[in-house]
Amino acid sequence: MINTLFHPAVSRWFHSQFENPSPPQIPAWEAFKSGRHTLIAAPTGSGKTLAAFLGAIDDLIRRGEAEGLTDETHVLYISPLKALSNDIQKNLQVPLDGIGQELNAEGRLDHGVRVLVRTGDTPQSQRAAMVKKPPHIVVTTPESLYLLLPSVGGRKLLKTVRTVIIDEIHALVGTKRGTHLALSMERLEALTEKPLVRIGLSATQKPIEEVARFLVGSRSIDKNDRPACDIVDAGHQRKLDLGLEVPNSPLEAVMSLEVWEEVYDRLASLIEEHKTTLVFVNTRRMAERIVKLLSDRLGEENITSHHGSLSKEHRLEAEQKLKRGELRALVATASLELGIDVGDVDLVCQIGSTKSIATFLQRVGRSGHFAAGIPKGRLFPFTRDELLESVALFNAVKSGELDRIQMPRNVLDILAQQIVATVANETWDADKLFALMTSAYPYRELTRDDFNAVLKMLAEGFATRRGRRAAYIFHDQINGSVKGRRNARLTAITSGGAIPDNADYRVLLEPSGMFVGTLNEDFAIESMAGDIFQLGNTSWRILRVESGKVRVEDAKGLPPSIPFWLGEAPSRTDELSAAVSQLRASVGAKLLAEGADSESKPEREAARHRVSEWLQETAAVSEGAADQVVDYLAVTQKALGSVPTQESVVLERF
Repeated sequence: MINTLFHPAVSRWFHSQFENPSPPQIPAWEAFKSGRHTLIAAPTGSGKTLAAFLGAIDDLIRRGEAEGLTDETHVLYISPLKALSNDIQKNLQVPLDGIGQELNAEGRLDHGVRVLVRTGDTPQSQRAAMVKKPPHIVVTTPESLYLLLPSVGGRKLLKTVRTVIIDEIHALVGTKRGTHLALSMERLEALTEKPLVRIGLSATQKPIEEVARFLVGSRSIDKNDRPACDIVDAGHQRKLDLGLEVPNSPLEAVMSLEVWEEVYDRLASLIEEHKTTLVFVNTRRMAERIVKLLSDRLGEENITSHHGSLSKEHRLEAEQKLKRGELRALVATASLELGIDVGDVDLVCQIGSTKSIATFLQRVGRSGHFAAGIPKGRLFPFTRDELLESVALFNAVKSGELDRIQMPRNVLDILAQQIVATVANETWDADKLFALMTSAYPYRELTRDDFNAVLKMLAEGFATRRGRRAAYIFHDQINGSVKGRRNARLTAITSGGAIPDNADYRVLLEPSGMFVGTLNEDFAIESMAGDIFQLGNTSWRILRVESGKVRVEDAKGLPPSIPFWLGEAPSRTDELSAAVSQLRASVGAKLLAEGADSESKPEREAARHRVSEWLQETAAVSEGAADQVVDYLAVTQKALGSVPTQESVVLERF
């Protein structure tokens, strides 16, 4: 099949690297070749990204042979992370180099396909060169696309785009970043010379039809609400090697220091048993804390951290070290969750519940990325309630449950941003502007009254003692036109996006001024000269705290404190909450049925033992984990008279 779909050089390269196409690749390629919008839903490591890119590369090579490749951008790849963008460029270069060698072996000219990254980290010189000589494939982020659309050079670069690939689309659909991207996509569609072919890639998405509607936009949805999109659904389930790691000491409401020591020892033991381990945590503070305590057990050279408050240089170095096998383990937050290539990972350890079924699957799926590989994950709960949640999480994974994406609708602050950016350089008819904004699926149901109210706000601004402020557009209601004021473009490019601002302090190493990372504002203000803290598995001594900056020197390994960052912990999804409630209700009913409320102690203990055996069998958890869950709920039932669930709420007064 691949031989008939692709150019001979592309086909030969593929067969030299892979035995056969993966399940989602053939139907995806057939859809691409027919020029249809396509959404691929498949597990992590199933070749989704290659499926999208190989189709695009093949089109470019065929076009180059037929008519020659001009300096125009044909493919736009959008990823939610800047780090993922850099990673994709490297992964794109491998097939391009291999296909180039196949062409040279036939005596043909090299394909000449060029790839460049355009993100916030791209130097100004590269951005200017990109406009002068556009690459054929541009790798970018939603925010950088937004910044390109109003600029003269950006519009010149983007107007020739024919294919847009949105990777990890599930990470965007349920957020304001996704809403923002949906509007940018419609603005791009209005700019391009030909209709766009849109391709979405994701490992975990539910409901899949809703994600397809988000991908294609309102204009590509029929009256029966069906999107004009081929959905290649290879499912999200695959064979997994999962296990709960419960310490020998019973878990309590809060984990004691003694129990933490057991956890660290077990974690170190698992890391030593495997070649490469990813340890996921939910907060940056926990990442630094675990790195410090594992370093004492495994050696500083074998482990480091990876999170959003570290400099991009440190993160890239950590990724490359893990990929080269120079690290035994990398402790990461969500910064490594989305498909960044860190080589073959043998084991994923999750510290604390992920609070989400999809996140757990995504993280465990980072392991086993090799032929016939089985992802291997171990989950470490902190408390009795987390243990219960972890068992419910395993049950949900076993039964194929997935979190439902909740898409923001008619978000007016994002709408205001995009209106200002759209009219900054050109005058728009108000009716056409409304049609453009409602063609983005999250704004499909936007009313004209709400749209007009946003226009009024942007045109009139707000009153202060010094006059009216924050007026960014002219709205001619007689002629029905909208255009930007002089400050519109500057406001659009300096105030755009949906990532919230933070007041973090930059950490700078003296005397070089090298950027190390960031600290939370509160932690920085509460610190003083001489204090020692850890960031990136290195101890730093504070020299002085300035406005927005903390100047430091290397503390030469002296014992540090661990910084804190505010507002990091994730909330639990509705689907996982329902699974927890169902588990509580099932165990509670089983305890009553087995006679665990008997007055006789031997009978009570025998009943609990039978329920524990039942739980071990149904939830596939260890005896220790099942015993602790059953004992906890038995005591709860005895003390409260009922096990709390979503249907039975227990109020305590004390």
